[in-house]
Amino acid sequence: MTAREGQEELEAQFAQWRHYVQRRRELQPSDADELEDHLRGSVDELVAAGLSADEAFLVAVKRMGSLDELSREFAREHSERLWKQLVLTGETGSPVADTRSRRDLRVMVFCAAGAAASIKVPELFGMRLEQDGSFYGPNFSLFALPWLAAFLAGRRQARRPLIGILVALFALGAAAANAYPLADTSQSVVVTSIHLPIALWLVVGLAYVADDWRSSRRRMDFIRFTGEWFVYFVLIALGGGVLIAFMFGTFEAIGIVPEEFITQWLLPCGVVASIVVAGWLVEAKQSVVENIAPVLARLFTPLFTAVLLAFLVAIGWTSAGIDVEREALILFDLLLVVVLGLLLYSISARDPLAPPGLFDTLQLALVVSALAIDVLVLLEITGRITEYGTTPNKAAALGENVILLANLAWSAWLLLRFVRRHTPFAALERWQTGYLPVYAAWAWIVVLVFPPLFSYV
Repeated sequence: MTAREGQEELEAQFAQWRHYVQRRRELQPSDADELEDHLRGSVDELVAAGLSADEAFLVAVKRMGSLDELSREFAREHSERLWKQLVLTGETGSPVADTRSRRDLRVMVFCAAGAAASIKVPELFGMRLEQDGSFYGPNFSLFALPWLAAFLAGRRQARRPLIGILVALFALGAAAANAYPLADTSQSVVVTSIHLPIALWLVVGLAYVADDWRSSRRRMDFIRFTGEWFVYFVLIALGGGVLIAFMFGTFEAIGIVPEEFITQWLLPCGVVASIVVAGWLVEAKQSVVENIAPVLARLFTPLFTAVLLAFLVAIGWTSAGIDVEREALILFDLLLVVVLGLLLYSISARDPLAPPGLFDTLQLALVVSALAIDVLVLLEITGRITEYGTTPNKAAALGENVILLANLAWSAWLLLRFVRRHTPFAALERWQTGYLPVYAAWAWIVVLVFPPLFSYV
């Protein structure tokens, strides 16, 4: 190989490395430049010491350590800049970024106001939040999620065909929530109230990934967005609770009881508007706090593993069956979803080039424990259905647990092969993000098919 060809090969390796670095949104272009300068300096030193260009590059990258370690170094070194990003709007440093940040802020305010106004529109037709729970329950997500999708689609400049698909899916959700004449006590009302937000959230995912829905990386970005959105929404809700407490106490001290204003205006309008605001915060501050959910996943993975193992031991010790009433089914399904979420966020934060370690083995134990619990729940559900017949709750739970069973089983197999170094880590990411349409399909089946199928209960 000539010197020129060797230099071209080295530049190709630098380009590949830089592409990998730029996938991490917490590193700005200037940070990537600084890292590349450091890498090039190390390569030059090693070449001067007698190594070939290829050998020098591999040794230099190895010396730099994992990308997550470099990210932490930059966070410590540039802490002042990061805190400025945390408290200021969006990115800084270029007029284009500032203009886009202000535009996003205006769009967010418009969408949040639209969501707040939407939840009050039914009152014009005689609906009251405290009296018409059977209407507001299934329809609640329709007051906020279309506005969040509009914000994301506008931010990504989605094309007209995608916008048409989003409008059609939200219209289909509205029809599913209101087309069937169900009694207020019908189980299908509860089932729709739970599953329609799931179906519509995955419609929001279409707006998030825009025209790049085939990319597993973009789908994983949406999963990260979901975790960060949840964290922000909870923080906003906690802050709103403190605000309400202060408002109630201070106004009551002067003889004014703001209970009606709080329950009729502040709470409902604030909740739906916060759904949009939380999405804007994730987008605006993602370069600073995008790793909150993965960090929480690494913190709670060992704790959940211990709890699930203890639960399995308790079942074996007591020989007790699992309660499959509605509340218990929802609890177990939430538990399994949380386990899946812990796996997803750990995958999203992991360096795909790092070898398997102790934490990967711990994740395998968590997934296998969840898989065993899912099998026990499925056995109980099928036994009850065989003995007493089916209901909307049991049918929905049966389908969800079958889907989770398939996902957890294959995830356990992929993790086992990865720990044994037989399967690349990227296979896990492709599997998990490729499974999103399955969850969406089941949620839509529940909200569209179950109400007429189980109209008698």
